Amino acid sequence: MPGATITAVQGDKKLVSITDQEGLFSFPELTDGTCTMEVEMQGFSTIKQDVLIAPDAAAAKWELSMLQLDQIKAEIKSPAVPAASVATPSAKAPAKSEPAKPEDKKARDTPTREDDLSQQASDGFLINGSVNNGAASPFAQLAAFGNSRNGAKGLYNGGIGVIFDNSSLDASPFSLTGQNTPKPSYNRIIGVATLGGPLKIPRLLPKGPNFFVGYQWTRNRNATTQSALVPSLAERMGDFSDTLNAQGQPVQIFNPATGLPFPGNTVPLSPQAQALLNLYPLPNVPGNPRYNYQVPIISNTHQDALQSRFDKTINSKNEVYGDFAFQSTRGDSPNLFGFLDTTDVLGINTAMHWSHRLNQRVFLNLGYRFSRLRTRVTPYWENRENISGQAGISGNNQDPMNWGPPSLTFASGLAGLSDGQSSFDRNQSSAFSYSMLWNRDKHNITFGGDFRRQEFNYLSQQNPRGMFTFTGAATQGTTNGAAVGGSDLADFLLGVPDTSSIAFGNADKYFRESVYDAFITDDWRVSPQLTVNAGIRWEYGAPITELYNRLVNLDIAPGFAAVAPVVAKNLVGLLTGQIYPDSLIRPDKRGFEPRIGISWRPISGSSVVVRAGYGIYYDTSVYQTLALQMAQQAPLSKSLSVQNSPTCPLTLANGFNPCSSVTADTFAVDPNFRPGYAQNWNLSLQRDLPGSLQLTATYLGIKGTQGVQEFLPNTFPIGASNPCSSCPVGFAYLTSGGNSTRQAGQIQLRRRLHNGFTATVQYVFSKSIDDDSTLGGQGASVATQNTPQNPFGAGTGASGGGNQNPATIAQNWLDIRAERGLSTFDQRHLLSTQLQYTTGMGLKGETLLRGWKGALFKEWTFLTQISVGSGLPQTPIYLAAVPGTGVTGTVRPNYTGAPLYAAPSGLSLNPAAYTVPLPGQWGNAGRDSIIGPAQFTLNASMGRTFRLNGRFNLDLRVDSTNLLNHVTFTSWDTTVNSAQFGLPTTANAMRSVQTTLRLRF
Repeated sequence: MPGATITAVQGDKKLVSITDQEGLFSFPELTDGTCTMEVEMQGFSTIKQDVLIAPDAAAAKWELSMLQLDQIKAEIKSPAVPAASVATPSAKAPAKSEPAKPEDKKARDTPTREDDLSQQASDGFLINGSVNNGAASPFAQLAAFGNSRNGAKGLYNGGIGVIFDNSSLDASPFSLTGQNTPKPSYNRIIGVATLGGPLKIPRLLPKGPNFFVGYQWTRNRNATTQSALVPSLAERMGDFSDTLNAQGQPVQIFNPATGLPFPGNTVPLSPQAQALLNLYPLPNVPGNPRYNYQVPIISNTHQDALQSRFDKTINSKNEVYGDFAFQSTRGDSPNLFGFLDTTDVLGINTAMHWSHRLNQRVFLNLGYRFSRLRTRVTPYWENRENISGQAGISGNNQDPMNWGPPSLTFASGLAGLSDGQSSFDRNQSSAFSYSMLWNRDKHNITFGGDFRRQEFNYLSQQNPRGMFTFTGAATQGTTNGAAVGGSDLADFLLGVPDTSSIAFGNADKYFRESVYDAFITDDWRVSPQLTVNAGIRWEYGAPITELYNRLVNLDIAPGFAAVAPVVAKNLVGLLTGQIYPDSLIRPDKRGFEPRIGISWRPISGSSVVVRAGYGIYYDTSVYQTLALQMAQQAPLSKSLSVQNSPTCPLTLANGFNPCSSVTADTFAVDPNFRPGYAQNWNLSLQRDLPGSLQLTATYLGIKGTQGVQEFLPNTFPIGASNPCSSCPVGFAYLTSGGNSTRQAGQIQLRRRLHNGFTATVQYVFSKSIDDDSTLGGQGASVATQNTPQNPFGAGTGASGGGNQNPATIAQNWLDIRAERGLSTFDQRHLLSTQLQYTTGMGLKGETLLRGWKGALFKEWTFLTQISVGSGLPQTPIYLAAVPGTGVTGTVRPNYTGAPLYAAPSGLSLNPAAYTVPLPGQWGNAGRDSIIGPAQFTLNASMGRTFRLNGRFNLDLRVDSTNLLNHVTFTSWDTTVNSAQFGLPTTANAMRSVQTTLRLRF
């Protein structure tokens, strides 16, 4: 209810505030503990009650009862507050109003003297342009205001709404080929319905709980334009006489059997390649050597979501509250090959809490939460057609649920062939929590803890159909000892891959994990000018175990001289004699996290506020990924990652056979692996300036320790001799020795709402560096992104049967320090601006404007958000196999010294800046040494609430993303032997317009 006078008394402290147009108020000067509050409102009975103020306290509720007519007359003759404080209640005000959170942006400033009450109350008049609520004014109250019922109060609040977006209002997707593709029609519709209030059933449940129920119905049809490079008509016949390489030179194809060029540059086609080639579409964009195919992609998403909550005050000492949420999502994911995969997600989340007041200073909270999520992915070819079997490809899993083609990846940028993986996953979590609050003088001490039991049940394979990578190595020749010619597509047509990987078996996996935490915090109000919040938290996430002990790690001899599998059923290492735990990773229970924060006003009565903080935070969520990789290995599964060689020949027909020189297991983790942690610290200075301005300067620092690092033991550069032919290769090793740092300075200038205008401008200058493979590998190479060249995000190659992201693996396992470079999220400059203007605010905003002009002009709100930032780092990649392994995507090129950004016309990066690494040497191009395209966004919205009568309000809002329809690229292609090197991979979404209409009652 707007315009209500709130008086708070705590000890010898008395504060007064008035609710704003949303019925919100705040008292920042109050300390945690018990406080007496009084609510007064003209025409309503006065309410007075004790309230608990604490971070986790349930919100207090105030139910205003209207006075009888004779009581209202008596109150007007003898007002409890100055006459000027009679404010006009908004027609949309509910019968109940909750106190606002202190951080609510809409909360009013709290007066510090009772003298300010009159002025504050006067400000309460100007809610939505109203004036004194005299009976003769045009803003007089409706009968039974707030419920529009005769002789009864409005018990319930609700609303119905629709959010609508149509293709006719949106711009066409950006085309990487430059060719216009007809924009398909689509609609995005979201329906919303809400209802809340007290649940009262006469005689059966006369004083039931308060409840809220919300339902959201989504039916979205989305459209994108996808561009790719596909084989030409001549290439489909094996004719490469007109084909150019990545440097724009005619390609020369050599016969791998004889070492001589093929006559006429024409190669024979293997039956397996011919069968898979039939799945590729024909080119439809002529004259473009980099992108010759473009097609609109239509996807659908259907979602039903229900949220509900309730609370019930049993008596003055006990309260129960809880919530229940349900969500069902059905979607399909088409690709440029016409494969349509479907995903069905079903989830529930529910909780119950009990709050008990032991006395005026001690409060207890107990809670329980349960959640369950079921995900079913159905690939297009599942139970439809056995593509691998019909093509004559053996060695992969050809069960009906895993039917389909193997994944194909090409170094030249040719579109990779793939389909989704069949899976049926069911995850659930049960959590118990408790906390106690003890208020003593200036201390508010909170302590508690949580226990969470998590179950991850998987029915899926990591890479059952297998993956082939083609780099052109098979059809290369030699001139003066140097490799020349070759084509990855020609390798494919001949049926000779450069690498292969696969992982299947042990499909059903039942992971279990327990997570614990305990904490104690003291919110110490040292003085009116100084507050200290200090505490410590202990957090422990146990390494994941498998219900039937189906996990495999490698027992490794010193110096990686030998390896042997160790299964969770037999926990003694054959080489080292170590005894392993059931999880095969030793637990780390040292997760103590001290934290402290201070807020200090150094000058009494000044607006200057200094804030500082420090804390340690552990990452206990790393074990699930590790368990998934350990569960899909020999001897429990078939797993391999191998390179084509004379001792291990690979073909499309027979490419998934293990080789004696390569380990059968493709992944190992240090049994003493430790979860990483980050130290965060910050310091800020805030001060008010003239003109309703507020300036805040902030410094932020982060130091990460024990980050994830991953490398390939016993590997060597291309062209070098093997230094240890008897040492095991073909597996990735993961340990926790990474480090990272981030330093950031931030300046924010905010203009408080004045005359209808408010704005915030913020600039951030930062730098982030790391040698952490998890931080540095995410998006580090365009080769692992969901791009037109690789639309399935399968990576340009993988170790461990597809369970590794090659961009996370170090190039040189003997020099991990060389991986230290910019973090992939390092955005050096970021400028953000938010502007908001509301018409009809203040006299200058034509508050008193009446008639049709006032109806059209007033109460509109316009919001604009602008963000401009520098590009994100990317890693240059030379796509070739690491010798002795099936891993591609970790080798980097040599930097020639040529200006990287002095690119030829049509490109954003200069191909002359990189060259093939010298034989016997690793590439010297640094990780994340390429800065991607600059980022820019401009979104805008406008909205208004139309008051239909005392019961109904209609909200209208129009939102536009990318209002200027400005093209912003997300990244460049950084694979130097790709035809698309230096070209943008994707563009941001073009302009779209969304309309929201909601009726509230």
